[in-house]
Amino acid sequence: MSSPPRGELAAQLAPVVREAVEAIGFDLELLDVNQAGRRRLVKVVVDGDEGIGLDEVAQASRAVSAALDAHEHLIAGPYTLEVTSPGADRPLTKPRHWKRNRLRLVKVKQPDQVEWFGRVGDADDTGVVLLVKGELRRVEYKTIERAVVEVEFKQPPVEELALLEGKHLKEESE
Repeated sequence: MSSPPRGELAAQLAPVVREAVEAIGFDLELLDVNQAGRRRLVKVVVDGDEGIGLDEVAQASRAVSAALDAHEHLIAGPYTLEVTSPGADRPLTKPRHWKRNRLRLVKVKQPDQVEWFGRVGDADDTGVVLLVKGELRRVEYKTIERAVVEVEFKQPPVEELALLEGKHLKEESE
């Protein structure tokens, strides 16, 4: 029995892999299946609210491996499993990505605008508050074409963090 084509196989494996990953408290960010010679390469990208380190990747790898072994009829042949965490250049595409990157500097591209930088504040299901040039600005996700975290090599300015933490805000009633 041969296994289904790549896209169809990934679609069949997705619920199995998602369940295994979510059972240990992580999110499935990507599942990709490619042919690599006689074997298939099953690539799984996982993330968590507190980020993902090597120990968590190993834990996810064991969970996914066990789930795939239990459903080996779907793959029908040898495969290599690669479990990893998202890279620093992963685009922020879901509300949970924004929430996990609170206080981080991001580069944002909106349609018909030049790219700009902001620091991530509170995020909800429809948008995020960004600190842009000293001012808080709410941006709806649907207006963002692309956004990625910028790697910073020094601590962010204390003043920026204070603004995002709401320490500067006066009560509306004052």
